[in-house]
Amino acid sequence: MSAPAQLVARTGAHIAERLALSAATAEGAHTATAEVPGWLAEHRRAGATVVRRIPFAGLDHWSFAPDTGDLRHSSGRFFTIEGLHVVRGGAEWQQPIIVQPEIGILGILAKEFDGVLHFLMQAKMEPGNPNLVQLSPTVQATRSNYTKAHGGTEVRYLEHFLAPRPQQVLTDVLQSEHGAWFYQKRNRNMIVEVDGDVPVHDAFRWLTLGQILRLLRLDNVVNMDARTVLASAPALPAETRALSSDSALLAWFTGERARHDVRARRMPLREIAGWQTDEHSVSRVDGRFFRVVAVSVEGAGREVAGWTQPIIEPVEHGVVGFAYRLFDGVPHVLAHARVEGGFLDTVELAPTVQCVPSNYAPAGAEERPPFLDALLNASPDRVCYSTVHSEEGGRFLNAESRYLIVETDEATTPTQPPPGYHWVTPGQLNWLAGHSRYVNVQARTLLAVLDAALQGGGTH
Repeated sequence: MSAPAQLVARTGAHIAERLALSAATAEGAHTATAEVPGWLAEHRRAGATVVRRIPFAGLDHWSFAPDTGDLRHSSGRFFTIEGLHVVRGGAEWQQPIIVQPEIGILGILAKEFDGVLHFLMQAKMEPGNPNLVQLSPTVQATRSNYTKAHGGTEVRYLEHFLAPRPQQVLTDVLQSEHGAWFYQKRNRNMIVEVDGDVPVHDAFRWLTLGQILRLLRLDNVVNMDARTVLASAPALPAETRALSSDSALLAWFTGERARHDVRARRMPLREIAGWQTDEHSVSRVDGRFFRVVAVSVEGAGREVAGWTQPIIEPVEHGVVGFAYRLFDGVPHVLAHARVEGGFLDTVELAPTVQCVPSNYAPAGAEERPPFLDALLNASPDRVCYSTVHSEEGGRFLNAESRYLIVETDEATTPTQPPPGYHWVTPGQLNWLAGHSRYVNVQARTLLAVLDAALQGGGTH
C-alpha cells in the first residue's frame, strides 16, 4: 500500500523570510565585505588577461557566411550575428542582432552558515567588462560552454544545477536578456541550496545577500548575471496596498502587450539598411546606437585560455532609472511597458528611463525619452541610488549605464502617467519578476537593489 500523499505549502514565504534574513546580515561567516574588491583585483592581476580589438579577418573560426553575410562560428555553436527587420506600427528599422537560441544557466549556490543563507559568488573574467573581473554567479554558462563545444575544461559546480531536487531550489525561472541586442534570448536563473560540504575554489567566496547588496553600491563590481538571478528570487512583500491591485496591473500589462503590433523577422546581415561594414566594424551610417566589432582574448583563466570573438559595443554610456514616489506612505516606481525588437513577447516592464542620451542629441525636445530630464536634473538629495553597472561582458564591450533611483513629484511624474507607463510597488515588481518575460533585465538590476535603496541603504 502506497504512503499517503504529503501536501506542502503553495507559497515560498519561508524562502523569502530566509532571504530577508540574509539581506539583513551585513557581514558573513567567511569573507569580510571590504575584502571583496581587493580579492577581485587580485584575480584581475593574476589573470593578466589582455583584450585587444582586431579586424574581422583576425577572428579564429569566425567568418561572414558567403550567402547571407551573417557572422558565424565554424562549429555552428555559440551564437550568430544576423540582421533583424522590425516593424512597429508606423515605425520600421533594421539592425544587427545576436541570435543564441540555446538556454544557458545562471546559477547561484546557497548554503546556510550560522543560521544565515550565504551565496557562492565567483570572481569571473569577461572580456567586455570595463574592469574585466566582476562578482558573478557560481555558474554562468551557455549550453555550448558546459557541453565543451570550445574544447575547454569542466564548468565548476555545474552538477548542482543540472538536476537539483525540488526542495533544494529556492528560485528557478527563465528570464529574457537585452531585447535590443539579443533575439529572443533566455537564460535559466537559479538559486539552489546545498546541505553538505562544498569545496571552495580560490575564485569563489561565500557571501550573504546583505554583503552583495553593499557591493551593489560600488561601480562595476557585481555583474549583470548575478543581479538578474538575485532579482528573480522571492521577497517578502513590504506593502499590502498599491495604486493598482495585482489583477488591475496584470490587465493593464496584458493590454499593453495586445495594443502593440510588433513584427520582427531575421534577415541576412549583409542586407540591413542604414548600416555599413568595414574591416573593423559593422556600424550605423550615422554612428548612433552600437557597433559590432571583434576582439582577441589572451590569458583568460577561463574554460579556455584564449579565444577570439565578435562582440557588440555601444557608442556611449547609457542611463537607466526608476522614478520613485510615495503614495499614502507606500513606495512605488514608474514602470514602462517597453517594446524591443528582440523580445519574445511584444513588451516587457522596463525602468522609467532606459536610453543612451547622446542618441537623442540631434533630436528636438519632443523626441527625447519621457522623464529623462527629470531624472538627470534631479537634485542630489533626491537621488536614492546612483551606481554604474556594466551589462553582460561575454557579449557586450564596455556597455556601461548609470543606474538611478530618483525621488520625483507630481510635477515631474504625475499620478496618472502617460500611456505605456504604470506605477507599481516593489512587491508587485518582485512578484512579476518571478515569472518569465514580465520584467526586463535592466529593471531587474534595479529591482535587486530597490528595497535597500528606498530604506536608505542606497548611495548618493
